[in-house]
Amino acid sequence: MSSQSLFERILDPSGRADPYPLYERLRETPVARQEDGTYVVSTYREIVALLHDPRISSDRRNLAAPTEALDQNPAFIGLDPPEHDRLRRLAMRHFGPPHSPRVVEGLRPAMLEITTGLIDGIADRNRADLVDEVVYPLPVAIICRLLGVPVEDQPRFSVWADALVETLKPGEEDRAEREREREAVAAELRGYLGGLAEERGRQPGEDLLSGFVTYRGPEGGMTPQDVMSTAVLLLIAGHETTINLIANGMLTFLRHPDLLERLRADPGLIVPAVEELLRYEPPVHFLSSRVALDDITIAGVTIPAGAPVVLALAAGSRDPAHVSDPGRFDPYRLRNEHLGFGGGVHYCFGAPLARLEGQIMLTELVRRLRAPKLVTDPPPYRPSPVLRGPRHLLVEYDGVEPYLPT
Repeated sequence: MSSQSLFERILDPSGRADPYPLYERLRETPVARQEDGTYVVSTYREIVALLHDPRISSDRRNLAAPTEALDQNPAFIGLDPPEHDRLRRLAMRHFGPPHSPRVVEGLRPAMLEITTGLIDGIADRNRADLVDEVVYPLPVAIICRLLGVPVEDQPRFSVWADALVETLKPGEEDRAEREREREAVAAELRGYLGGLAEERGRQPGEDLLSGFVTYRGPEGGMTPQDVMSTAVLLLIAGHETTINLIANGMLTFLRHPDLLERLRADPGLIVPAVEELLRYEPPVHFLSSRVALDDITIAGVTIPAGAPVVLALAAGSRDPAHVSDPGRFDPYRLRNEHLGFGGGVHYCFGAPLARLEGQIMLTELVRRLRAPKLVTDPPPYRPSPVLRGPRHLLVEYDGVEPYLPT
């Protein structure tokens, strides 16, 4: 089978439930050129090298033949240093160290309260869709709380988020059309957020959006366009990836009943278990927006300047040249250097938030659901090959233990 047809099979939704055998075959050619000119990189060493290579750009405006539909004011995830670094620092100022070191940890009580209420909500029956009823609402509520989105407006984001995620796909085929669709949805979202930003400019609060709008420092501040693009990025990335992390995690635990018992007996095991989930069943499978700024020779292949590059993170994290027995879920791995949050200057901005949400929600599901069992295995998956996770996760159980503070 050619690399092209193999990659097409990986992108086909019919194989979403288990792409890992195809990733194994993909790694046989570490850097594979596709017919549309995309270079797919699938092995750990080569992916890490490119994540740290300044000749690899995250700005698709550097393509040899950029499409007219490209966003001309991308969020910092779609920019290169130094502008990427400036905007990321301005965003991080209100979210994490060194200026706001307690923001994420300060959300722990709210995360636990929301999680407890969601699990209590399925206690009066013996069957539930964990994705829709428990997993999805937590990250949405938290990212909206962080940004200052009113509670009554939160349901609107599921429509916008789903529409945006469906446009994410590696490769250049129909890329221009997908970019037009994405821009149309993003424009609606920016319009809504623009109204909120104007309110925060007049009456600032303690939320991130207020900080983005009002802060001015030695490096200046965010323009209105910067505020909108950053807020859209955080709203989408701040919940879609975490939903997949938790749903993939619960699915993995349910497939390993012995692991469920170990987690119940030793709740502290959840911390390394989440790290292993980020390697074994990551929420993000591809970085599909990279561009070569210069000719780059890697693994014996020269990627020409201006060519699109796809980094297959999920394939790299299961590379047997990097990790022993990669197809086995092992929360006791001593060295777990995965690609679950990417790497380099674009290392996931929200990693601390996603980790904590995953740890809290998975801990409570494991200890409170009595004898949970999958109804359907494999479950139905979201169609996106980039953000991979179950669309539904139907589970039967013998009841729900009451919440007991630890």
